[in-house]
Amino acid sequence: YEKWFRVEVTGVENLPREGGALLVANHAGTIPVDAVITSLAVRDNHPEGRYLRVLAADMAFDTPGVSEVARRIGATLACNSDADRLLRAGELTAVWPEGYKGIGKLYKDRYKLQRFGRGGFVTTALRNAAPIIPVSIVGSEEIYPKIGEIPALARLLGLPYMPVTPAFPLLGALGGIPLPTKWTMEFGEPIETSHLGPDAADDPMVVFEITDQVRETIQNTLFRNLARRGSVFFG
Repeated sequence: YEKWFRVEVTGVENLPREGGALLVANHAGTIPVDAVITSLAVRDNHPEGRYLRVLAADMAFDTPGVSEVARRIGATLACNSDADRLLRAGELTAVWPEGYKGIGKLYKDRYKLQRFGRGGFVTTALRNAAPIIPVSIVGSEEIYPKIGEIPALARLLGLPYMPVTPAFPLLGALGGIPLPTKWTMEFGEPIETSHLGPDAADDPMVVFEITDQVRETIQNTLFRNLARRGSVFFG
């Protein structure tokens, strides 16, 4: 976090000092390192030192090695019941709605947001009157530049994909070392939901509009921060 990716964080003032909020971020990197880095960014920069509770896919808890890390950072299953429980308890909660399509996209598609599904995260926020905080991460796309994949091996191992990068599998275990890219992370202004009431969660148009607003905010912020970046490795 500090020495390898040299994470630079802005917008910490947009994180609530207390009470629940749903952080929504772009997903990338072939391996979901961004979830751990975002957790550290919140913990290290929040004035109250708050913890971030990560909503992770079920595969994160079924994969040896990854499951131990997921549990140690306080991750829980990305389902409605767990998300509701965390927000009701006043926790800072994070979701990456692009899922595997986000982390598994090719290098040529970097920083182009994939679909956000059906807006389940918006429904959860509306039910709990929780603000939605867009999170835009630059630097994560280049740590493992994915140029292809091996579908047969992925099916054999039960993985969503088996990536091919310039270093993996050519260099074996050495190919698992992420490139030392310079990361920037921006916490955007909260999108409030409390004024809409819990019944809005059942209105498809409201859910669609907020989902589109969150996605557009993250995408525009990514483009703006990319335009400011001079170098992948030095920022």
